[in-house]
Amino acid sequence: MANLISKRLSNIPYLPYIAMSIAVPALVVIFSKKAKAANQRIPYNNLKAFLTMIQYAEGTYGQNAYRMHYGGQLFNSYARHPNIAITRSGITSTAAGAYQILYRTWASVQQALQLPDFSPASQNRAAIELIRRRGALEAVLGGRFGEAVEKCRKEWASLPGAGYGQRERSLALLSDVYRSAGGQVVV
Repeated sequence: MANLISKRLSNIPYLPYIAMSIAVPALVVIFSKKAKAANQRIPYNNLKAFLTMIQYAEGTYGQNAYRMHYGGQLFNSYARHPNIAITRSGITSTAAGAYQILYRTWASVQQALQLPDFSPASQNRAAIELIRRRGALEAVLGGRFGEAVEKCRKEWASLPGAGYGQRERSLALLSDVYRSAGGQVVV
């Protein structure tokens, strides 16, 4: 039976061209869906990489990032922001967590977003909200790295040009960290 079908199909002129005319549009649809899905992940990857870059810049990147006080000590409970003022190198700060969020900033964001605790998920949501408040979220999602850093520099003291008297990381170093974390820069 298979031989009979094969023989009949081989007698149809231009069959390979007909088959290709059907297959090519199907492949285009399949690959364009995959490309579209990949392109939809780019903004998420850029945001994730930007958050990683902030952690690196703030000196919290690592397994204890979400438990870190200003100065490097660790806290044990995610129930609430620890709100402990720590003095180090002449600077006193209540900054805590992966993004070193000050208590007064946390109180504002927590209320606005109705965050239940200071868990990693809540800290991530708070950091994204702070990026949004600085008018940088679209730049982050779009891969406009320099613009995003410029807009966020007054939120995080470690970003270049922040001007808070703390150690600021270079834009080139932070760009390398961002790219290593999967972020794409659009020029």
